[in-house]
Amino acid sequence: MSILSLTFHCVESMVQEWEQYARTELAQMASNLYDVEKFILSDVESEMLNEGRNTNLLLIFETAELRASFLENEFENIQDRISQRFGDQVMIFETLLNEFTETKGES
Repeated sequence: MSILSLTFHCVESMVQEWEQYARTELAQMASNLYDVEKFILSDVESEMLNEGRNTNLLLIFETAELRASFLENEFENIQDRISQRFGDQVMIFETLLNEFTETKGES
C-alpha cells in the first residue's frame, strides 16, 4: 500500500466557493481516479491555521509505482484544474506518506 496526501489551502476570501467545489467537483474527481484504491476527503482542523481553510485528500494506492505514476500524470491535471478555477487563491501541498523504517547504522 502507498499513500499520498494532498492538502489544499484556500485563502479566507474564497472559502465558500472552495467548500462548494471540494464537496462536489473535487470529490467527484477523486472518485473517478482509476489507480486510486480508496480516498478520504476531509476538512483539516488545526490550531495553527488562523485564516482560510485547509482540505485534505488522502489517496491510497496499491503500490508505490501507481502512486508515482499518478504524480507524473494525474496530479498535474488536478493542479491545472484548481489553478484555472482559483488561481493562486488555492495552494496544493503534496506529501508522500511512507512506511516508517529504522535507520541503518545509527545507535
